[in-house]
Amino acid sequence: MSLNIPALKDSVSPEEWQLRVDLAACYRLIAAYGWSDLVFTHVSARIPGPEHHFLINPYGLMFDEITASSLVKVDQNCHKLTDSPFPVNPAGFTIHSSVHAAREDAGCVLHTHTRSGVAVSAQKDGVLPISQQSTFVLASLAYHDYEGVAFRDEEKPRLQADLGSKNFLMLRNHGLLTVGPTIADAFLSMYIFESTCQIQIAAQSGGGALTQVNPQIVDGVAHAMKVQTGSLGGAFVWPALIRKLERLDPGYKT
Repeated sequence: MSLNIPALKDSVSPEEWQLRVDLAACYRLIAAYGWSDLVFTHVSARIPGPEHHFLINPYGLMFDEITASSLVKVDQNCHKLTDSPFPVNPAGFTIHSSVHAAREDAGCVLHTHTRSGVAVSAQKDGVLPISQQSTFVLASLAYHDYEGVAFRDEEKPRLQADLGSKNFLMLRNHGLLTVGPTIADAFLSMYIFESTCQIQIAAQSGGGALTQVNPQIVDGVAHAMKVQTGSLGGAFVWPALIRKLERLDPGYKT
């Protein structure tokens, strides 16, 4: 069934359209990698400019249905700024708006409810230093305790304080969140975060004693990450991800 969503390419600036295309691609990639949770969870992207407007998913669409034109533009108070037949999930926006408000560098905020992510978030010790992937996460990891479904503004200051300047946030008993200056950076961070959690659950399921990485190695991870991807960060892998998506389903660009 067609959703009959009007095309917006000629109605927005070229900069906003490119951001829409990249964000729609991010949603499709999340679906392709199996990180989606039906119509729940979100990725938000800040539109450049002084207005602090954001793009977020239309509540009710599966991630593999989302297109550049279907994304909803909202302000900091979750008011829709473009016509859309779909609502915006207020609980999701509470989390995202609090991060965007506290972090000027947060061009993109990505949140998931994957089984591995939630499983590790429920473990008292959280992320363990037992894999190369975990060392990247531990270099910039924060935790936020569960306070119920996140729709109360009173939770925002505590979430902001817990996140601080970190780029990985484990929401206890809830899921994973990454912050990046770009969509590509937030996606790459989530790929590493999710891999960390999958590896940890798999390692623990073996039942044997686990070998932990030397803390000094964790301390040197920032330099190692720069060597691995150069100074580009997420931009290093994003073109390859887009090529993958083009092979799978190029419909995200409409």
